[in-house]
Amino acid sequence: MSDLKVTERGGSGRDRLYVETFDGLVVAWLDRVTGKLTVIREEHRAAVLEVLAPYLPQPNGHPAAKPRPKVLSLTPLTPADDLALNRPGASLKAKLDAEGPGPVDRLITWLLRRDSEWTSWRRGLVGERRVGAELDRLSNQGWHVLHSILLPNSVDIDHLLIGPGGVFNINTKHCPDKNVWVGNDSVRVNHGPPRPYTRKVRAEAHHVQGVLARYSGRAVHVQPALVFVGVSDLKTASTLSDVRVWRQREVASLGPVTGELTPGEAETLYAIARHRRAWTEA
Repeated sequence: MSDLKVTERGGSGRDRLYVETFDGLVVAWLDRVTGKLTVIREEHRAAVLEVLAPYLPQPNGHPAAKPRPKVLSLTPLTPADDLALNRPGASLKAKLDAEGPGPVDRLITWLLRRDSEWTSWRRGLVGERRVGAELDRLSNQGWHVLHSILLPNSVDIDHLLIGPGGVFNINTKHCPDKNVWVGNDSVRVNHGPPRPYTRKVRAEAHHVQGVLARYSGRAVHVQPALVFVGVSDLKTASTLSDVRVWRQREVASLGPVTGELTPGEAETLYAIARHRRAWTEA
């Protein structure tokens, strides 16, 4: 059984099928117009041919059929299922309220000037709220934003941005006064141990891509992005090309970006993404 998957992407005059590992590494692609197959990682060639078999030209010279997934439908949206009502950091806030320390414990921790196991959660909540405020300002430029999309495995997508410039899955990291280096597979904070933030945001983007495709019936490219709050220095590996990396204030640069989605396409994808059942039932 292959450990690769096929992702369909269009746009910019291209119609390609990308073969990727499940952590988002592209190993090959097939141009569906010319039929040309490009294999980047030769060690995966046999597996690439296996997963692309339904799409490759047949021995009689006829092009392979393009399998189309079944398009799922959603029930009418109700306020209980409307994720547009979520505030930034809602999932973290709920976790802190339900499981976090009480006022006395927080006071003791503050007096002793020491971090608790919940310090990172509170710091993360502040970061998500700051980035969420920046993203919400893009609404007057044709963008839609959702926050704290809870997934079945008890993790959540910090922010999802949909608009004329495409779809962006955004993971926020609050690293006050820290030096951050972002590599192809991991992130280092103050030269510390590698943290799998890059891989995680790729995986989230692929999950979003699958949900939107299942309910829209079309290929949807989702751009993963890491946004850092409060860092003193931010560097990115020159080889990192598939994940966007920004400081908090830099997300405003997306405002005037266009050319990926029409207003109607953006509205359709937003209507799917804001429905809680799209994420819990797909």
